[in-house]
Amino acid sequence: MIASAFLTAQGLNVMLVGRLVLRDVSLALPAGHLVALVGPNGAGKTTLLRALAGLVTSDGAIHVGGEALSSLSLRQRARRFAYLPQGHVMHWPLPARDIVALGRYPHGATNPARLTPGDADAVLRAMQTTDVMEFAERRVTELSGGERSRVALARVLAVEAPVILADEPTSSLDPRHQLDVMKTLRTAADDRALVIVVTHDLGLAARFADTVLVLSDGRLVSHGAPAEALSERVMGEVFRISAYRAQYQREAVIVPWAEI
Repeated sequence: MIASAFLTAQGLNVMLVGRLVLRDVSLALPAGHLVALVGPNGAGKTTLLRALAGLVTSDGAIHVGGEALSSLSLRQRARRFAYLPQGHVMHWPLPARDIVALGRYPHGATNPARLTPGDADAVLRAMQTTDVMEFAERRVTELSGGERSRVALARVLAVEAPVILADEPTSSLDPRHQLDVMKTLRTAADDRALVIVVTHDLGLAARFADTVLVLSDGRLVSHGAPAEALSERVMGEVFRISAYRAQYQREAVIVPWAEI
């Protein structure tokens, strides 16, 4: 394990409904990195995110900021991990501002209408960063899927957690907002957060991530810089595709090209 790692997992196993979903996963990830978690459907990506935050039961050891995850209370975990699940389903017809304010709940803000100045500032910054101020007073149930996804991301940023776990945050967005979301998460990493993003877009992973983790059948089969982790061998063995590779403006370009 890396001495400077902020989040580590050793020998992580997860059993769900009688099936071993994660198998002996070990990793060590530093603060200030954007990590892309990729793999085929059913590889265990969402389960790994949830296991790292303690949202599913796992065997093995997880440490965050030098502390064992198992030793932390639920509120302490909620302050360390900001989790953005898939889908952004919102059933309550609350104003977008109140949804974002839920990100301050781990800090004791139980009423979105009665925030401390510090909590209100955190909510404002998150909404400005995700460009959702124009939706502040609109009910989230009246927003489009893409608009809801940006509000959900603002809620996550409002937590101001040192670890951000985002499960397919760009899946319902148009290309411009996909780039906006990835740039926002990249900025969070540059500001010293550890950001782990599940994505099926290998092009976005190659461009924005410092590190790529490749899961296949519940095992971590490749990790490293994007060009290394997404090598021709890995693309062929794990994804059963070949890829076009190039560089543009000093950034890696990897485009899935053909089935093999």
